Amino acid sequence: MCGPAVPLALQAVMLVSGAQTYVEAYEDTQTSGKPLVVLVGADWCPGCVTMKSSVMPRMQESGYLRHVNYAQIDAESEFAGQLLRGSSIPQLIVFSQSADGRWHREQIIGATSDQAVAAAIHRAVGRSARPVSTAISHYPQ
Repeated sequence: MCGPAVPLALQAVMLVSGAQTYVEAYEDTQTSGKPLVVLVGADWCPGCVTMKSSVMPRMQESGYLRHVNYAQIDAESEFAGQLLRGSSIPQLIVFSQSADGRWHREQIIGATSDQAVAAAIHRAVGRSARPVSTAISHYPQ
């Protein structure tokens, strides 16, 4: 697996509360070693709206997103085509880099629960090349 691609155009990035631009999140991942979490979705997609307005804000409130770099990408952008596997959205993609420098990609397709997102983040933090200073020890209820 190659590392996550850096976008060619910044207009592909949706700016939302709690999310960085993809470029910012990617660069922070390179320097901090934190996993990179990317939500690819669209405003017209009910499952995407649920993830964007409910699930991910709860991840922020519960502290899970402080362990990762988080970005949201518009599924209709040209750049999303580089990240998506298949055409279903939303897709939550979690990249983490192991100590040997290899990238691992985990993906959740469709709207999902807080617990599934927390578990994916927990696994990514656990395999990070550079351990995050504060380990995740619980899942939000």
